[in-house]
Amino acid sequence: MWGICSRTLVGMAKTCGLGRPRHLVKPVSATRVAGRYLTHQRGLPALPVPPLQQTCERYITALEPILETDELTRTKELVQDFQKPGGVGERLQKGLERRAGRTENWLSQWWVQVAYLDYRMPVVVHSSPGLVLPRMNFSDKQGQIRFAAKLIAGVLDFKTMIDNETLPVEFLGGKPLCMNQYYEVFSSCRVPGLKRDSVVNHAKSSQPPKHITVVRNFQFFELNVYNRDGTPLSPDQLCLQLERICRAAQETSAEPVGLLTTLHRDVWARAYLNLVKDETNKDSVLTIQRSIFTLCLDGPGPQGSEESYHSRAAVQMLHGGGSRWNSGNRWFDKTLQFIVGEDGTCGANYEHAPAEGPPIVALIDHVVEFTKSESGPSESGPSESLPPPHKLNFKVSPETQEDLQEAERSMDRLVQDLDMKVKVFQHFGKNVPKTFKMSPDAFIQMALQLAYYRKYGRCCATYESASLRMFRLGRTDTIRSASNASASFVKAFDDPSKQNSEKVDLMQKAVNAHRWYTNMAISGQAIDRHLLGLKMEAMEEKLSVPALFTDPAHSKALHFHLSTSQVPSKTDCVMCFGPVVPDGFGVCYNPMEDHINFAVSSFNSCSHTDASQLAQALEEALLDMRRVLEHTPRSKL
Repeated sequence: MWGICSRTLVGMAKTCGLGRPRHLVKPVSATRVAGRYLTHQRGLPALPVPPLQQTCERYITALEPILETDELTRTKELVQDFQKPGGVGERLQKGLERRAGRTENWLSQWWVQVAYLDYRMPVVVHSSPGLVLPRMNFSDKQGQIRFAAKLIAGVLDFKTMIDNETLPVEFLGGKPLCMNQYYEVFSSCRVPGLKRDSVVNHAKSSQPPKHITVVRNFQFFELNVYNRDGTPLSPDQLCLQLERICRAAQETSAEPVGLLTTLHRDVWARAYLNLVKDETNKDSVLTIQRSIFTLCLDGPGPQGSEESYHSRAAVQMLHGGGSRWNSGNRWFDKTLQFIVGEDGTCGANYEHAPAEGPPIVALIDHVVEFTKSESGPSESGPSESLPPPHKLNFKVSPETQEDLQEAERSMDRLVQDLDMKVKVFQHFGKNVPKTFKMSPDAFIQMALQLAYYRKYGRCCATYESASLRMFRLGRTDTIRSASNASASFVKAFDDPSKQNSEKVDLMQKAVNAHRWYTNMAISGQAIDRHLLGLKMEAMEEKLSVPALFTDPAHSKALHFHLSTSQVPSKTDCVMCFGPVVPDGFGVCYNPMEDHINFAVSSFNSCSHTDASQLAQALEEALLDMRRVLEHTPRSKL
């Protein structure tokens, strides 16, 4: 794939601190507003194709803090050759501009294909994020069932806005955003394929599904969540149905067929073909794929200290803890999986191809508010008359049994390899950067740069995802947090010969440079997706790989030792994901007003990375940056 990515292109969108989406607890209207969604979408601008020379110049600038002098000299020569008049760069640029003129979004199809569907590593850890909610106030099966019933009702309440096209339009910096991702997450599922996967969306079929999938004790159940009159089941009705599922799952045992979805995608594709040869299995898999979402009712998870709770919860959301615990209690290909544990550990896992983080977080915010506010007796019909949930059966052939054993081994290896540290930074939140008129996101990113530099003595390629939702079908581009300004800041910060005022001046310049790049990225003028488009256009035209893209510096630019994302939420939660390179870190954060939730991941198989050490270095960097600001006279700021 020309080294386009080794998972480096996968990233979550962010709101960039320019305004929080509006989330409502109740639907705007119970009446369908036909055509509202399409009318809104048509009114959005198309994603622009940036000027070729601009991208080439900004590419060189982005490389300066991470390349050696000789590497940079060589790359400059390649860039000059690439963009010369009448050269291959101009030809590819014109091809991209033609594509932009005949498609809704010149990038979106390529992006989903390259970043997700062609990506062959397991979706678990490597692609699908987890989301950890605050610990809920229950610790037994009855509490688990009651909360799960409210959660289902809250999701269906949100889904009403999707179905009725009454979902409030979100805005960023006063501009309306593309809402398409919200219409892609329900009743959708990834399907494994040899060399390339696909995504199916049954919500758009002539008979949209009316059921969810519930997984308990590795067993799958089809639960119809609507009454005959089309109204959603009430929490009371859902409680009864979930109790029936728990009883049925307790009476029998089953092979953890869900573990198959944790396999390498090519291995899973072959196992999938074996699995669905049997008609019973095929029907069960189709029922899961068609379902509105999956609810995982987990048994107990690993125990540990209270201090380690958030980190233990994060790995339950990210991968389930392995074959011994809850990894088999999942169907990781499903776009939406809500996870409710007996001990109050709750959250979600989502397959990344259909959507970025913010739409998922908006849904979660809505659901959490709904679970707090929804109460009172059921207004629906008698629960006893409901048909019982339907158990989905699987026939495990000897071939599938071998695939399950391989899935168990590979999953457990991955679980052992992943190092996850969730830290709640209690000292301050968005309030401190805002006091000094700095962007909280840029402030945190510069703290990350400082933490990494202190640990490794160099700057590294850093990915932060930026939303392109101001454009029709927009997904993400890359904010390159390592800049010349950030390099000057981190190199000077611990220099005893530098005065505080000089350090603060460099900090402000670094923060401002990050804000500039952020604004450039969300405006469709960043470099990474444009360069990807030029590569893909060369592939479409069956041209030789331009030397610019075989340059070792290009690989270095895409080797993101820091893969980061801000996913803000009203709920005191945090998303988590794995590193995108074997020797890197994954860092996701949710800045609240007076604290910051961080999830930091790395791989134990790399002796140079340690999630806890980077999390500690990040805490120290944030505190040191505040100290310098507070000890510098305001007149110097």
